[in-house]
Amino acid sequence: MNAPASFSVERVFARFLDIERQIRAAKKVEELAYILVNDSQTLFGFRHAALVIDGKVRAITGVTQPSPQAPFVAFIERACDQLLQQQKLDQCAIVEAASLDQQCRNDWQALSAPEALWSPLKDRQGRTFGGIWYARERPWQDAEKVLADQLANAYSHAWLALEQRRPWRRGGIRWPVVITALAVLACMFIPVKQSVLAPAEVVPLQGRVVAAPLDGVVQEFVVQPNQAVNQGDLLVRFDATTLRAQADVAERALDVAEAEYRANAQRAFQDADSKAKLDLLAAQVAQKRAERDYARELLSRAEVRAERDGIAVFADAERWTGKPVRTGERLLELADPHQAELKIELDVGDAIGFASQAPVTLFLDSDPLTPHQAILERAAYESEQTPSGNLAYRLDARFTDAPPRIGLRGTAKVYGENVPLAVYLFRRPLAAIRKAIGV
Repeated sequence: MNAPASFSVERVFARFLDIERQIRAAKKVEELAYILVNDSQTLFGFRHAALVIDGKVRAITGVTQPSPQAPFVAFIERACDQLLQQQKLDQCAIVEAASLDQQCRNDWQALSAPEALWSPLKDRQGRTFGGIWYARERPWQDAEKVLADQLANAYSHAWLALEQRRPWRRGGIRWPVVITALAVLACMFIPVKQSVLAPAEVVPLQGRVVAAPLDGVVQEFVVQPNQAVNQGDLLVRFDATTLRAQADVAERALDVAEAEYRANAQRAFQDADSKAKLDLLAAQVAQKRAERDYARELLSRAEVRAERDGIAVFADAERWTGKPVRTGERLLELADPHQAELKIELDVGDAIGFASQAPVTLFLDSDPLTPHQAILERAAYESEQTPSGNLAYRLDARFTDAPPRIGLRGTAKVYGENVPLAVYLFRRPLAAIRKAIGV
C-alpha cells in the first residue's frame, strides 16, 4: 500500500519540478502563457484553464490565440470582474457559483466544468495582477489547492521577469489621471495673445515712383541699386537714336513750311491765289512747329533725372538694359533711407482679428536673432494675389525704432487679441478638419 502512494508523490514532485524548469526557460510571454494553461493538466486533471492578466484572458487550454469575442472568454472576464469587485481574487480558493450573477451562472453551466479553482498571480509586493482559472468535473482537494498556489508563485516570478505588470485594479476612477486631465483642461482656458506669422518686406515710406516717360528701349541705368542720388542726377538713359532723327525731321519740315509761307507772303501783294493760301500755310507752319516741339520734348525725356534726394530702389540694372518699355511702366523708386515701413502679406488662412495698432515683431532672414518692433497701421479689406500666386491680405506696419535697410525680407509676427489657449493651439487644425469634411 505504501509503494503506490510513494510513487504517486514522487511523480507529482517530478512533474512539479519539470514545469518549474519549463517556465523559467521560457523566452517569450506567449510561450510562458501556453505552458501555464497546458502543462499542469497532468497534475490537476482539469478540463480547461484560462490565464487572466489585468482582467483580460491571455491564454486558454488547447487554443493558440483566444478570440476576445468568444463566449467562454467573455464569461471568464465577466466572472473575474465580479470576483474582483467582491475582493475574492487575492487568495487561492474554490469559486462559488452563488457569488456570481445569474448570467454568469448560466454561462458557467453551459461553457465550463462545474468545479472551478482560482489561483492568483501576485507581484513582489503581494498585489494581484492576474490568475489562472482551473475547471474540472471532480471537486478540488486541499492538497491540490496548496500545489496550485505553489505553482502560482513560480508562475508569477516567471511572468514578471518577462513582462512588468501593475496591480490589477477594478475599472474605476484613477485620480492621478483625472487630476492631470483636469489640470490640462484648465490650462486650455488660460488667455494668451493670439499671433500669426507672415512673410514681410521693408519697403520705402512715401517713396517717389520713377516711371518710363515714353515708349522706348532702355539704353543704360546710370545708378545702381540702393545708390544715393541728389535732385537732378541722371538716373536712366533711353536710346535716343529714333527720337533724335524724328526731332531733326520735324525741324526740317518746319523750315520747309516756313519757307513756303514766306514765299507766298511775298507774292500775295500781286497774286490773289497766293494771298488765299496764306491762312492754310500759316496753319501748316503751326502744325510743323508743334510736331517739332513734341519731338524735342520726347528727346528731352530720353534722360530721366531724379526729382528728389534719396536712394534708388530697384532690383537689378542689367535686367532693364536693352529692354523695351511702355509709357508709365515702373522703373525704380526714390526713397528716403531713414523712412521705411513694413509690408506684410498675410495668408487668407491666417486672417484673424487685429486690434488698433497691434504690435508686430519682425525677424529678418539675414539676422533672425534680432527682433525689430513695429505697430500695425493699415490692413487691407480685400485679399489680392501675390507674385507667388497665393491670396493674401496686405498689412502695413510702422517701425517704432530705426528701420532696417530697405529691401530686406523676413518673417513678421503679428499679435491679435487674447484668446483661450485651446483656440491658439487648435485653430489651424480645426479649420483644416472643417475644410476637409465640409462641416
